[in-house]
Amino acid sequence: MTRGVLIGAGLTAVLVLAALLSLVWTPHDVAAIDIAAKLQGSSAAHWLGTDHFGRDLFSMILVGARVSLAVALVAVGIGAGLGVPLGLIAAARRGSVVDEVVTRANDVIFAFPSLLIAILITAVFGPSALNAIIAIGIFNIPVFARLTRGAALALWQRDFVLAARVAGKGDARISVEHILPNLADLLIVQATIQFSLAILAEAALSYVGLGAQPPTPSWGRMLADSQTMIAIAPRLALVPGLAIVLAVLGLNLLGDGLRDMLDPRTRRARA
Repeated sequence: MTRGVLIGAGLTAVLVLAALLSLVWTPHDVAAIDIAAKLQGSSAAHWLGTDHFGRDLFSMILVGARVSLAVALVAVGIGAGLGVPLGLIAAARRGSVVDEVVTRANDVIFAFPSLLIAILITAVFGPSALNAIIAIGIFNIPVFARLTRGAALALWQRDFVLAARVAGKGDARISVEHILPNLADLLIVQATIQFSLAILAEAALSYVGLGAQPPTPSWGRMLADSQTMIAIAPRLALVPGLAIVLAVLGLNLLGDGLRDMLDPRTRRARA
């Protein structure tokens, strides 16, 4: 196991632990406003200080990790849950109308920047964490569909698929029992990468006011709130910014490490 994988796994574990910890405990109520304690520095009572409303930054970071993790997890789940079956169906029906519709639909969605689609959806249906999840999830669908279709097309030419056909198995059963298991490592790596992108997308939407709404803390919202006070209290921007950087870095390192470990071509090159 490489150093990058260990660092990525460690940073990802910290993200998950912070999110889980916020479910049962935070040092202070993140919705409690205490103007008398605003813009305080680090202390025993407030480990990372307070913001311009007197709210505890450490508590907000913990809850923000939970929001980011929940949005990314559900959004990637939507993308994989719908995109993988679509990709398998398109590959099994290669050259058919179904394959053409799936491929062209992917091209249409990819023609627009993901953030633009997310902003459009949340602007139409209203800003909320739920709409942010739907918006990010929709863009993840063609990512998994295209990846699954491309990889599955190569597998359909393999001898074990021919043997399965001789055994009397249909396309659906072959896709589930033979094609999908051979794509698992590729899909796991892609899910890790999309997870980090979903965290960035959630932060971007919250930054422009289209993600999680107050009083629910969000790392992107914290960055937006701090921009007018960057000269007075730079830590208000540095703390959530660093949290986003470390979370995305950890997931990217983990994804790269898993790809190197699971890809047989990489293993042969190292050998």
